Amino acid sequence: MEQGTLEHAKMLDQQDELSRFRSKYHFPQHDGEDCLYFCGNSLGLQPKSTRDALLAELDHWSAYGVEGHFTGDNAWMYYHKLLTPASARLVGAKESEVVIMNTLSTNLHLLMVSFYRPTKERFKIIMEEQAFPSDQYAVESQAKFHGFDPEEAVIEVKARPGEDYIRTEDIEATIKEHGDSTALVFFSGVNYYTGQFFELERITKCAHEVGAIAGFDLAHAAGNVVLKLHEWNVDFAAWCSYKYLNSGPGGPSGVFVHEKHGSDRTLPRFAGWWGHDEESRFKMEKGFIPMQGAQGWQLSNAQVLSFAALKSSIALFDEAGMDALRAKSLKLTNYMEALIDGIEGGDFFKIITPKEQYLRGAQLSMLTKDKIGKALFDYLSANGVICDWREPNVIRLAAVPMYNSFEDVWRFVDLVKRWISENS
Repeated sequence: MEQGTLEHAKMLDQQDELSRFRSKYHFPQHDGEDCLYFCGNSLGLQPKSTRDALLAELDHWSAYGVEGHFTGDNAWMYYHKLLTPASARLVGAKESEVVIMNTLSTNLHLLMVSFYRPTKERFKIIMEEQAFPSDQYAVESQAKFHGFDPEEAVIEVKARPGEDYIRTEDIEATIKEHGDSTALVFFSGVNYYTGQFFELERITKCAHEVGAIAGFDLAHAAGNVVLKLHEWNVDFAAWCSYKYLNSGPGGPSGVFVHEKHGSDRTLPRFAGWWGHDEESRFKMEKGFIPMQGAQGWQLSNAQVLSFAALKSSIALFDEAGMDALRAKSLKLTNYMEALIDGIEGGDFFKIITPKEQYLRGAQLSMLTKDKIGKALFDYLSANGVICDWREPNVIRLAAVPMYNSFEDVWRFVDLVKRWISENS
């Protein structure tokens, strides 16, 4: 059976042990059929279990009012702890190193309060060029807040001329070049534009060798790739949960703080009531005493409704397992890449995501030539494909292993072929 046939795609789906999870999600509709949804790197699909999870908390609220904080198996006072075990497994951490709280950019700033402590001699932040704007704005404003010029303080590592993604050895060389003056090395886990999965362990090791802190924005990595934050000795990280983790728009963020920092009560931080020692919290006294571990960075009590949505979604990740999801992800992206590369007349676009499997997650980015990329994107949208256009000329495609199928991939590529045929 030829790889490029619909029958072959259906055979791959029949062999897929994770195919049963597809039915656990709601798909947007187009002409009465499921859309081809490749936008999980922007907003994941809604699990069918989410509605009941939210309704359960609304019922809890209506039944108990304020006493819902202390009543029932899911008492709100401890609700964040219900998310800790699965979240720790997702990012390869100890439970004490993880907490769910706030939203991503808020958490990045809170963590930099503790871990970006520049001096006159050591003040630089090293990051990738073309990082997501939130990361660019965060480091720029942090540098300014401490009295430094971002043009001097922020060092961006670029891809080599003629190449599409950044070589790890170039990251390491930059860290070593600026080592004595570097305070923080801060990269994405997966770059939003190219889909490159950075080698976080190597970057962390190199940062520590020059005396710098290593922190990461895992917005596009959590729930996408296998992470081992504790083992890799990462200092801190944060991620959102509405992309691959499917918690809904504006869903809560996760925070990782390595245990070597979690018990250090001398670290500066912006304090809040919910990060105060749990045993004495309700004494309502002055003098902040942080909880041990990542929980000590909390500010406020749980946003229960959004936490409930995440709780229902993250249970599916525990059921499927990240190793199995990662294995399917590689098969899906390899299949999509092979079909795209095999398109006749498709020389007006190329995939800029690394070909090496260990350097990419579920996303492939198609760099299009001239102005035809937007026309192709609009054609796909009109025919029931939900993907993502990023200026100036990239179509991002996330083949999410939790709910995307090989048939989805085949039908997407078939539409691209039709557009080429109609426009050549």
